[in-house]
Amino acid sequence: MFNEKSRYKDLETYEVTDHRGRVVPVVPVPDPPIQVIQGYHLLRQGQRPDHLAAQYLDDGAGFWRICEANETMLPESLSEATEIAIPYKNR
Repeated sequence: MFNEKSRYKDLETYEVTDHRGRVVPVVPVPDPPIQVIQGYHLLRQGQRPDHLAAQYLDDGAGFWRICEANETMLPESLSEATEIAIPYKNR
């Protein structure tokens, strides 16, 4: 169901009933990774977390690690920051 690099790949799904009465599969939120910060990036207009992840982590899909390092779930919320913490690329 998930890519081999995904942090969700080993999590067991479960089912819940939504407000319409439908039974839907749910993936639990994984524990945040333990990450060491390598430094801070001064954000310039137009820079996106996936581009920063590709630059610093060699993995554009690793933008979620930058979000976790900055204690945010949504990449869009990083656009308001002036500095963004960047974790080391090794996990």
